[in-house]
Amino acid sequence: MKVINQEIQERYSLYHGDCVEVIQGLPDNSIHYSIFSPPFASLYTYSNSDRDMGNSKDDKEFYKHFQFLVNELYRVLKPGRLLSFHCMDIPMMKSRDGVIGIKDFPGELIRMFQEVGFIYHSKVTIFKDPLVEATRTKALGLLHKQLCKDSSMCRNGLPDYLVTMRKPGDNEEFISHSNGLTRFFGENEPVGKKIQRPDPDPEKYAKKEKYNDVPVYSHQVWRRYANPVWMDIRQSNTLNKRAARSEEDERHICPLQLDVIARGIELWTNENDIVLDPFMGIGSTQYVALGLNRRTIGIELKESYFIQAILNVDRIESKKTLEEKEKTIIEQLPLF
Repeated sequence: MKVINQEIQERYSLYHGDCVEVIQGLPDNSIHYSIFSPPFASLYTYSNSDRDMGNSKDDKEFYKHFQFLVNELYRVLKPGRLLSFHCMDIPMMKSRDGVIGIKDFPGELIRMFQEVGFIYHSKVTIFKDPLVEATRTKALGLLHKQLCKDSSMCRNGLPDYLVTMRKPGDNEEFISHSNGLTRFFGENEPVGKKIQRPDPDPEKYAKKEKYNDVPVYSHQVWRRYANPVWMDIRQSNTLNKRAARSEEDERHICPLQLDVIARGIELWTNENDIVLDPFMGIGSTQYVALGLNRRTIGIELKESYFIQAILNVDRIESKKTLEEKEKTIIEQLPLF
């Protein structure tokens, strides 16, 4: 395996290197789930390395580079298991593209994954406030003054997407939630009793009457997760990115929201499954995966991000160790 540096412990392996080169060292059919946010074509630059996909001169060069990773992801993922990537439509700019418009980046990625054999499984829209986008990007189509001047150039805000692909084949180990969903990741947690749905009253059921007046927590959580639009992601619930910034950061660093990662891992993995993030960044996926008792592999090209990822992983591991010690102490206390 070609790596610059690495940090390997019992529950995680973090690699500093090119994700395409590192992933070639992983065994076939060894990964239970992968979730990541790829570079958004040539829109952002993350480092000055020639191996950085964000340094592509144009979209065509990016897709050519990204194809190598897609091939490897298909190889290492277990049959019947899933892979999720976070993405968005990319704004077209007159200075760069010659016109003002939108590129269907999610569609391009979906087709790339389908071409190597993946099955298009799911896509959820993640709401983003257009006012925040307008303030941050100064996009012409979102400005109120453009509405007043000529609304032919006005457009909707750009949401995020979490696209999920599935590798063909039978899943050898069911992803079972025998007690339903017992926790919620997001804002405005649903109300409901954490119980199994009671058996229906035969008489009421026969009369087609409502036989259960008690909202079941797991049902309410699943209803929110199954919604095609996630309105309840906490946009500020991310790991601290400031410490990872360096003078070489050209344009962008934006960690994925922890709620998005947690929902993917909760829905599509079992405890102790291996979760892969080939674009680890500052370790958001690893932080969540370890917190949810999964194992994890992360790959990151940029040194400052890799170092910060180690610190973030150490933080969640220390927190878990402390909680386990406290639990053990409480269990050993006398009842009276």
